[in-house]
Amino acid sequence: MKPVPDPKNFGESTLVGSFIPGDEEEAARLSTRTSMFDACHVGVVLRAVLFVEAVTGVCVMFAAREPLDWLLSFSLLTGGVLPATLAWLIGVCALKGHLNRLESSHQWVAGIVLGAVSGVYGCGLLALLGLLQPAPWWASAAAGALLSAMMLAGLFWRAKARTPAATAARLAELQSRIRPHFLFNTLNSAIALVRAEPVKAEAVLEDLSELFRHALADPAESVTLGQEIALAQRYLAIEQIRFGERLQVQWSLDANAEQAKLPPLLLQPLVENAVRHGVEPSASGAQLKISTLRRGSTVVIKVTNSTPAGAGERGHGLALANVRERLSLLHDVEAKFKTVFKDGIFQVRLEIPA
Repeated sequence: MKPVPDPKNFGESTLVGSFIPGDEEEAARLSTRTSMFDACHVGVVLRAVLFVEAVTGVCVMFAAREPLDWLLSFSLLTGGVLPATLAWLIGVCALKGHLNRLESSHQWVAGIVLGAVSGVYGCGLLALLGLLQPAPWWASAAAGALLSAMMLAGLFWRAKARTPAATAARLAELQSRIRPHFLFNTLNSAIALVRAEPVKAEAVLEDLSELFRHALADPAESVTLGQEIALAQRYLAIEQIRFGERLQVQWSLDANAEQAKLPPLLLQPLVENAVRHGVEPSASGAQLKISTLRRGSTVVIKVTNSTPAGAGERGHGLALANVRERLSLLHDVEAKFKTVFKDGIFQVRLEIPA
């Protein structure tokens, strides 16, 4: 008879990270955002040029007394506006790889500054040809900044409109890639418990079944916080078999917060990250606390874990970026996402509409 393995001696591989955004290798490949600066397509260039030309034509109407005056003034300004617009589009297209790596606020600043520079460039062309005297440098820079901000808004909403399909595709692919060792570890944990603690073995298999059911289900737009908590509890129940006393979990849940909406499989990667970066690297284990609290029309969710001495915040970024993106997709500006690392304690704080 083969000896029954001890579930605590199995490899410290992540159980659920293989099919949720917490797996950093998968997240690195799948968390690429839809490009806000995707201005290299002919359709985008054409729409941008037509938009700027339309704004220019309307503005010229305020100073023109007759249709011929409007046509002459519009033709004159087009000699500077068109090159400036194309310069902005070329600049954004050429630099999009660098721009997309910036923070969101920095992306807007960079695009607007580039627009101001393009405005000055267009003004300089007209001044060089002697067609615009005196040259309105400041007005041209301001006009370029304003028009670029409006075009950035259009590109932003274009990218955002494409994000739900991309997110669903990433989630579906992520769900379909269950690594063999996930199933191996969990089933062996159950086998180790069958003879000694059959009730606990049955509970492990039930938790495994529920995790698979959620992970392989068709992606929904949203689920309740209560459902996400139940899933996280099942995950931690399996992890408790592996880590034993090394995993210390504390729940502080507000029943009034359970109906808040979250993207599916959003709380799971946060809990997994806490285990992966708090418990696994530490011989003595770590403390994990999950709390929810409803404050008026807002629900506050916190996932806190202690970290081994000398450990830092590094390693959480890819999973957190995925969570932040999906949360923003569902709740937009109503959602808040914040991380804090201080004195060996790492905390993720989410605020969502109740």
